[in-house]
Amino acid sequence: MGPVSTASAPPARSAVVVDDEEPLARLVAGYLEREGYTTTLCHDGARAIALLREVGPDLVILDLGLPGLDGVEVCRQLRTFSDCYVVMLTARTDEVDTLIGLSVGADDYLTKPFSPRELMARVAALMRRPRRAASVAAAPPAAPALEVGDLSIDVDAREVHRDGHLVALTRTEFDVIAAMAARPGRVFSRRALIDTVWGPGWVGDEHLVDVHVLHVRQKLGDTADAQRYIRTVRGVGYRIGTGA
Repeated sequence: MGPVSTASAPPARSAVVVDDEEPLARLVAGYLEREGYTTTLCHDGARAIALLREVGPDLVILDLGLPGLDGVEVCRQLRTFSDCYVVMLTARTDEVDTLIGLSVGADDYLTKPFSPRELMARVAALMRRPRRAASVAAAPPAAPALEVGDLSIDVDAREVHRDGHLVALTRTEFDVIAAMAARPGRVFSRRALIDTVWGPGWVGDEHLVDVHVLHVRQKLGDTADAQRYIRTVRGVGYRIGTGA
């Protein structure tokens, strides 16, 4: 009999599916479980808050149109205590709902009806960006912070400071600004940012980038008239740093 390995298996990722359509919630949970997630279901927005605090999931699949407390408010409250990935589901196709959902910290969204395989592809793209603990453990010696004017972007700590003050960003917002700050002066198209942040296999509405950039700008104090950090290059994309 060969030697017994003492290495422990990596902990299973956990997911919470919050959707009042119970058959759909069970379907999504089944796909997640086949990918190795431990999954918890919830069908009510108000109950979801306490459950999310208790479970501390890696991933939340969150319906926008929940009874009582809707998905936007659930996501808003979730972001006060968790930086887990959030994929928003919506049966409403108008852009305002989508933008509101993303503005409170959702990382991605899908419009119902959707393919579960597409959902899992989106989830896989998010999960390719590891948590801070995992990335720091496997990382080489700390890299110097990226400096853009009075912005300091610490890639290892995943923190952004403006004039010495911490700017609270979601994981995806941090990844967007860090990608641009690594190449100051370069103009990034939406597709280039998607390939860098979400991965080249990501398929969906590329305007997702605009929403995340808008939210980063708001947190940095940028406005349409005063683009101090991230400038729109009309017809091309966005740039930060030199010439911005």
